[in-house]
Amino acid sequence: MPGRFRALVATLAAAAALGGCGLGPGPGTRQVTLTVTEDFGAHAIGAVSDRRVPGAETVMRMLERSFTVGTRYGGGFVQSIDGHAGSSDQHDWFYYVNGVEAARGAAATNVHRGDQIWFDLHDWHATDSVPAVVGSFPEPFRHGIGGKRYPVTVQCASGLDRACAKVSAALTAAGIPSASQGFGTGSGEDTLAVVVATWRQVAGAVGANLIAHGPQASGVYARFAHVGHALQLLNPAGSVVSTLGAGAGLIAATADQNSVPTWLVTGTDAAGVTAAAAAMTPSALHDHFALAVTTTRRIPVPVAPGS
Repeated sequence: MPGRFRALVATLAAAAALGGCGLGPGPGTRQVTLTVTEDFGAHAIGAVSDRRVPGAETVMRMLERSFTVGTRYGGGFVQSIDGHAGSSDQHDWFYYVNGVEAARGAAATNVHRGDQIWFDLHDWHATDSVPAVVGSFPEPFRHGIGGKRYPVTVQCASGLDRACAKVSAALTAAGIPSASQGFGTGSGEDTLAVVVATWRQVAGAVGANLIAHGPQASGVYARFAHVGHALQLLNPAGSVVSTLGAGAGLIAATADQNSVPTWLVTGTDAAGVTAAAAAMTPSALHDHFALAVTTTRRIPVPVAPGS
Protein backbone atom coordinates (compact mmCIF):
# COMPACT_ATOMS: atom_id res chain seq x y z
CA MET A 1 0.00 0.00 0.00
CA PRO A 2 1.34 3.46 -0.82
CA GLY A 3 2.09 6.19 1.67
CA ARG A 4 5.15 8.20 2.52
CA PHE A 5 4.25 8.51 6.21
CA ARG A 6 4.46 4.81 6.95
CA ALA A 7 8.12 4.92 7.92
CA LEU A 8 7.16 6.96 11.01
CA VAL A 9 4.78 4.40 12.41
CA ALA A 10 7.10 1.54 11.42
CA THR A 11 9.77 3.12 13.60
CA LEU A 12 7.33 3.45 16.50
CA ALA A 13 6.23 -0.15 16.12
CA ALA A 14 9.85 -1.30 16.07
CA ALA A 15 10.50 0.62 19.26
CA ALA A 16 7.52 -1.06 20.87
CA ALA A 17 8.85 -4.45 19.80
CA LEU A 18 12.19 -3.76 21.47
CA GLY A 19 10.29 -2.91 24.61
CA GLY A 20 8.43 -6.23 24.53
CA CYS A 21 5.05 -4.61 23.98
CA GLY A 22 3.01 -7.66 23.11
CA LEU A 23 5.11 -9.11 20.29
CA GLY A 24 6.05 -12.76 20.08
CA PRO A 25 4.41 -15.72 21.84
CA GLY A 26 2.61 -14.75 25.01
CA PRO A 27 -0.68 -14.59 26.83
CA GLY A 28 -2.30 -12.38 24.21
CA THR A 29 -4.04 -9.07 24.60
CA ARG A 30 -7.50 -7.61 25.22
CA GLN A 31 -10.20 -5.24 24.12
CA VAL A 32 -9.35 -4.95 20.43
CA THR A 33 -11.88 -3.63 17.90
CA LEU A 34 -11.81 -3.96 14.14
CA THR A 35 -14.02 -1.85 11.87
CA VAL A 36 -14.42 -2.16 8.09
CA THR A 37 -15.92 0.66 6.01
CA GLU A 38 -15.71 2.19 2.57
CA ASP A 39 -15.73 5.68 1.08
CA PHE A 40 -13.90 7.36 3.98
CA GLY A 41 -16.13 5.78 6.59
CA ALA A 42 -19.39 6.74 4.88
CA HIS A 43 -20.58 3.12 4.50
CA ALA A 44 -20.18 0.40 7.11
CA ILE A 45 -19.24 -3.13 6.03
CA GLY A 46 -18.76 -4.76 9.42
CA ALA A 47 -17.23 -4.51 12.86
CA VAL A 48 -16.04 -6.91 15.54
CA SER A 49 -14.80 -6.51 19.10
CA ASP A 50 -12.60 -9.15 20.73
CA ARG A 51 -12.28 -9.07 24.50
CA ARG A 52 -9.35 -11.47 24.29
CA VAL A 53 -6.93 -11.81 21.37
CA PRO A 54 -4.39 -14.66 21.01
CA GLY A 55 -0.70 -14.00 21.65
CA ALA A 56 1.34 -12.76 18.68
CA GLU A 57 -1.88 -11.90 16.82
CA THR A 58 -1.45 -9.88 13.63
CA VAL A 59 -3.95 -7.52 12.07
CA MET A 60 -4.31 -9.88 9.11
CA ARG A 61 -5.10 -12.92 11.25
CA MET A 62 -7.67 -10.97 13.22
CA LEU A 63 -9.27 -9.71 10.02
CA GLU A 64 -9.37 -13.20 8.51
CA ARG A 65 -11.09 -14.66 11.58
CA SER A 66 -14.16 -12.47 11.01
CA PHE A 67 -14.22 -11.61 7.29
CA THR A 68 -13.58 -13.23 3.93
CA VAL A 69 -10.30 -11.70 2.85
CA GLY A 70 -8.48 -11.67 -0.48
CA THR A 71 -4.79 -10.78 -0.43
CA ARG A 72 -1.97 -9.77 -2.74
CA TYR A 73 1.81 -9.40 -2.69
CA GLY A 74 2.36 -12.79 -1.10
CA GLY A 75 -0.53 -12.51 1.33
CA GLY A 76 0.77 -9.48 3.18
CA PHE A 77 -1.68 -6.86 1.87
CA VAL A 78 -5.46 -6.79 1.64
CA GLN A 79 -7.10 -6.83 -1.79
CA SER A 80 -10.72 -7.52 -0.82
CA ILE A 81 -12.90 -7.87 2.26
CA ASP A 82 -16.25 -9.68 2.02
CA GLY A 83 -16.21 -9.13 -1.75
CA HIS A 84 -15.41 -5.41 -1.60
CA ALA A 85 -12.24 -5.10 -3.66
CA GLY A 86 -9.76 -2.46 -4.64
CA SER A 87 -9.20 -1.65 -8.28
CA SER A 88 -6.54 -0.38 -10.63
CA ASP A 89 -8.35 2.97 -10.76
CA GLN A 90 -6.78 4.37 -7.58
CA HIS A 91 -9.31 2.71 -5.33
CA ASP A 92 -7.76 0.61 -2.56
CA TRP A 93 -7.87 -0.60 1.01
CA PHE A 94 -6.05 1.42 3.65
CA TYR A 95 -5.97 0.76 7.36
CA TYR A 96 -5.34 2.69 10.54
CA VAL A 97 -4.44 1.56 14.03
CA ASN A 98 -5.59 3.92 16.77
CA GLY A 99 -6.17 6.62 14.18
CA VAL A 100 -2.70 6.40 12.63
CA GLU A 101 -2.01 5.13 9.12
CA ALA A 102 -0.37 1.70 9.25
CA ALA A 103 3.30 1.53 8.42
CA ARG A 104 3.31 -1.99 7.00
CA GLY A 105 1.06 -4.64 5.54
CA ALA A 106 -1.57 -6.22 7.76
CA ALA A 107 0.35 -9.51 7.99
CA ALA A 108 3.37 -7.71 9.46
CA THR A 109 1.54 -5.56 12.02
CA ASN A 110 1.00 -6.95 15.51
CA VAL A 111 -2.05 -6.21 17.62
CA HIS A 112 -1.68 -4.50 21.01
CA ARG A 113 -4.03 -4.12 23.92
CA GLY A 114 -6.88 -1.71 23.28
CA ASP A 115 -6.08 -1.23 19.59
CA GLN A 116 -8.80 0.17 17.36
CA ILE A 117 -8.13 -1.14 13.86
CA TRP A 118 -9.97 0.47 10.97
CA PHE A 119 -9.93 -0.70 7.34
CA ASP A 120 -11.41 1.65 4.75
CA LEU A 121 -11.76 1.19 0.99
CA HIS A 122 -11.49 4.57 -0.71
CA ASP A 123 -10.44 6.67 -3.65
CA TRP A 124 -6.88 8.00 -3.46
CA HIS A 125 -6.77 10.31 -6.47
CA ALA A 126 -6.08 13.32 -4.24
CA THR A 127 -3.54 11.59 -2.01
CA ASP A 128 -2.16 8.11 -1.35
CA SER A 129 -1.48 8.87 2.30
CA VAL A 130 -3.71 10.03 5.13
CA PRO A 131 -1.27 9.97 8.05
CA ALA A 132 -3.87 10.36 10.80
CA VAL A 133 -7.64 10.38 11.25
CA VAL A 134 -9.95 11.43 14.09
CA GLY A 135 -12.51 8.64 13.76
CA SER A 136 -10.97 6.34 16.37
CA PHE A 137 -11.13 8.85 19.24
CA PRO A 138 -10.23 8.49 22.11
CA GLU A 139 -7.32 6.87 20.31
CA PRO A 140 -4.42 7.39 19.92
CA PHE A 141 -4.50 9.26 23.22
CA ARG A 142 -5.67 6.31 25.32
CA HIS A 143 -3.49 3.41 24.12
CA GLY A 144 -0.90 5.16 21.96
CA ILE A 145 0.89 4.03 18.81
CA GLY A 146 2.51 0.66 18.27
CA GLY A 147 1.81 -0.29 21.87
CA LYS A 148 3.51 2.83 23.24
CA ARG A 149 1.54 5.51 25.10
CA TYR A 150 2.52 9.16 24.81
CA PRO A 151 2.02 12.18 27.07
CA VAL A 152 -0.91 14.34 25.95
CA THR A 153 -0.90 18.13 25.96
CA VAL A 154 -3.58 20.71 25.18
CA GLN A 155 -2.20 23.90 23.66
CA CYS A 156 -4.74 26.68 23.97
CA ALA A 157 -4.61 30.03 22.16
CA SER A 158 -5.81 33.19 23.85
CA GLY A 159 -9.51 33.99 24.03
CA LEU A 160 -10.62 30.35 23.76
CA ASP A 161 -11.03 29.29 27.37
CA ARG A 162 -14.47 27.77 26.76
CA ALA A 163 -13.28 25.65 23.83
CA CYS A 164 -10.18 24.53 25.72
CA ALA A 165 -12.27 23.52 28.70
CA LYS A 166 -14.44 21.37 26.43
CA VAL A 167 -11.39 19.65 24.91
CA SER A 168 -9.85 18.99 28.33
CA ALA A 169 -13.18 17.66 29.59
CA ALA A 170 -13.46 15.32 26.59
CA LEU A 171 -10.02 13.86 27.33
CA THR A 172 -10.82 13.51 31.03
CA ALA A 173 -14.12 11.78 30.24
CA ALA A 174 -12.17 9.24 28.17
CA GLY A 175 -9.79 8.58 31.05
CA ILE A 176 -6.89 10.40 29.41
CA PRO A 177 -4.65 12.59 31.58
CA SER A 178 -3.47 15.74 29.82
CA ALA A 179 -1.38 18.78 30.63
CA SER A 180 -1.90 22.37 29.55
CA GLN A 181 0.94 23.81 27.54
CA GLY A 182 1.63 27.30 26.27
CA PHE A 183 0.31 27.88 22.77
CA GLY A 184 3.06 27.98 20.17
CA THR A 185 5.72 26.40 22.39
CA GLY A 186 5.76 23.15 20.42
CA SER A 187 5.03 19.71 21.80
CA GLY A 188 8.09 17.74 20.72
CA GLU A 189 8.31 14.44 18.88
CA ASP A 190 7.24 12.32 21.85
CA THR A 191 4.02 14.10 22.80
CA LEU A 192 0.52 13.93 21.35
CA ALA A 193 -0.73 17.51 21.16
CA VAL A 194 -4.22 18.91 20.71
CA VAL A 195 -3.96 22.48 19.44
CA VAL A 196 -7.00 24.67 20.12
CA ALA A 197 -6.89 27.91 18.13
CA THR A 198 -8.57 29.87 15.37
CA TRP A 199 -7.01 29.37 11.97
CA ARG A 200 -5.48 32.82 12.01
CA GLN A 201 -3.84 32.03 15.34
CA VAL A 202 -2.55 28.62 14.33
CA ALA A 203 -1.44 29.46 10.76
CA GLY A 204 2.24 28.70 10.32
CA ALA A 205 2.36 25.85 12.83
CA VAL A 206 3.53 22.52 11.41
CA GLY A 207 0.12 20.82 11.33
CA ALA A 208 -1.64 23.90 9.98
CA ASN A 209 1.03 24.34 7.34
CA LEU A 210 0.42 20.79 6.11
CA ILE A 211 -3.34 21.38 5.94
CA ALA A 212 -2.79 24.63 4.06
CA HIS A 213 -0.98 22.68 1.34
CA GLY A 214 -3.94 20.38 0.73
CA PRO A 215 -4.66 16.65 1.07
CA GLN A 216 -1.45 15.64 -0.70
CA ALA A 217 0.56 17.13 2.18
CA SER A 218 -1.75 16.54 5.15
CA GLY A 219 -4.34 13.91 4.25
CA VAL A 220 -7.02 16.42 5.36
CA TYR A 221 -9.77 17.19 2.83
CA ALA A 222 -10.45 20.73 4.03
CA ARG A 223 -8.63 24.03 3.93
CA PHE A 224 -9.08 27.59 5.07
CA ALA A 225 -9.33 30.54 2.70
CA HIS A 226 -9.76 34.33 2.82
CA VAL A 227 -7.19 34.72 5.60
CA GLY A 228 -8.94 32.11 7.71
CA HIS A 229 -12.44 33.59 7.41
CA ALA A 230 -13.74 30.70 5.27
CA LEU A 231 -13.48 26.91 5.55
CA GLN A 232 -13.51 25.05 2.24
CA LEU A 233 -14.62 21.41 2.23
CA LEU A 234 -13.23 19.04 -0.40
CA ASN A 235 -14.52 15.88 -2.05
CA PRO A 236 -12.41 12.72 -2.53
CA ALA A 237 -10.95 14.17 -5.75
CA GLY A 238 -9.65 17.16 -3.79
CA SER A 239 -12.06 19.67 -5.31
CA VAL A 240 -13.87 22.33 -3.28
CA VAL A 241 -17.56 21.46 -3.00
CA SER A 242 -18.70 23.67 -0.12
CA THR A 243 -17.54 26.78 1.71
CA LEU A 244 -18.44 27.65 5.30
CA GLY A 245 -18.07 31.11 6.81
CA ALA A 246 -18.41 32.56 10.30
CA GLY A 247 -18.90 29.98 13.04
CA ALA A 248 -17.25 27.13 11.10
CA GLY A 249 -14.89 24.73 12.83
CA LEU A 250 -12.71 21.74 12.02
CA ILE A 251 -11.34 18.77 13.94
CA ALA A 252 -8.50 17.13 12.03
CA ALA A 253 -5.29 15.22 12.65
CA THR A 254 -2.13 15.14 10.60
CA ALA A 255 1.59 14.44 10.89
CA ASP A 256 4.85 15.07 9.13
CA GLN A 257 7.67 12.55 8.76
CA ASN A 258 9.34 13.53 12.03
CA SER A 259 6.56 13.52 14.59
CA VAL A 260 3.56 11.73 15.98
CA PRO A 261 0.18 13.15 14.94
CA THR A 262 -1.04 16.56 16.00
CA TRP A 263 -4.75 17.19 16.40
CA LEU A 264 -6.16 20.59 15.46
CA VAL A 265 -9.40 21.92 16.93
CA THR A 266 -9.69 25.08 14.88
CA GLY A 267 -12.12 27.33 13.06
CA THR A 268 -12.83 30.60 11.33
CA ASP A 269 -13.46 32.33 14.68
CA ALA A 270 -13.94 31.60 18.38
CA ALA A 271 -17.50 30.36 17.79
CA GLY A 272 -16.24 27.87 15.21
CA VAL A 273 -13.49 26.60 17.50
CA THR A 274 -15.99 26.16 20.33
CA ALA A 275 -18.37 24.26 18.04
CA ALA A 276 -15.50 21.99 17.01
CA ALA A 277 -14.48 21.41 20.62
CA ALA A 278 -18.06 20.41 21.48
CA ALA A 279 -17.85 17.71 18.78
CA MET A 280 -14.75 16.10 20.27
CA THR A 281 -16.60 13.00 21.43
CA PRO A 282 -16.38 9.34 20.34
CA SER A 283 -19.92 9.40 18.92
CA ALA A 284 -19.47 12.62 16.92
CA LEU A 285 -16.10 11.59 15.47
CA HIS A 286 -16.82 7.89 14.94
CA ASP A 287 -15.51 6.63 11.58
CA HIS A 288 -14.77 10.13 10.24
CA PHE A 289 -11.44 11.05 8.72
CA ALA A 290 -11.99 14.67 9.81
CA LEU A 291 -15.04 16.63 10.85
CA ALA A 292 -16.21 20.12 9.88
CA VAL A 293 -18.83 21.77 12.07
CA THR A 294 -21.05 24.81 12.35
CA THR A 295 -23.26 25.79 15.26
CA THR A 296 -26.00 23.57 13.75
CA ARG A 297 -24.28 20.98 11.51
CA ARG A 298 -21.56 18.32 11.55
CA ILE A 299 -20.10 17.44 8.16
CA PRO A 300 -17.63 14.57 7.65
CA VAL A 301 -14.80 15.34 5.26
CA PRO A 302 -14.04 14.53 2.58
CA VAL A 303 -17.59 15.36 1.54
CA ALA A 304 -19.24 12.35 -0.06
CA PRO A 305 -20.39 12.80 -3.67
CA GLY A 306 -24.00 13.95 -3.79
CA SER A 307 -23.95 15.33 -0.24
